[in-house]
Amino acid sequence: MSERVPVLQIGQVLLVSIQTDLDDHAVMNLQDDLAAKVVESGAHGVVIDITAVEIVDSFVGRMLSTIASISRMLDAQTVVVGMRPAVAITLVELGLSLGGVATALTLDKGLRVLERSRALVQGEQDGAEEPTPDAASDFPAGL
Repeated sequence: MSERVPVLQIGQVLLVSIQTDLDDHAVMNLQDDLAAKVVESGAHGVVIDITAVEIVDSFVGRMLSTIASISRMLDAQTVVVGMRPAVAITLVELGLSLGGVATALTLDKGLRVLERSRALVQGEQDGAEEPTPDAASDFPAGL
């Protein structure tokens, strides 16, 4: 029986730190647990730390993309942090682009990505201001 990956809440962000290579069953459990926790907590962001992951296969790569899609549907953005070069190369070789998944090199940078994204969303919800005439004049005519 595989262990469940803990999902920790830090403010409005959920943190998943994957410390071992996951078997297919553990991946499915993580997907279910994380979706339930997003709904339960109302989190606006999910950070998946894969610093300890040395090897990925196509199933795990698709899982990351699927988790991001599920989170997005539940109004939370996903950022994958700590990707090793070998993992990035493998994902590219497998043809997995992780579309819709933001990435960052470190946890700190990942949290900043979520903060910026949330600030943009809040600005849109509050009614974005029209650009000032001076800002518009910075662009050449016709653009």
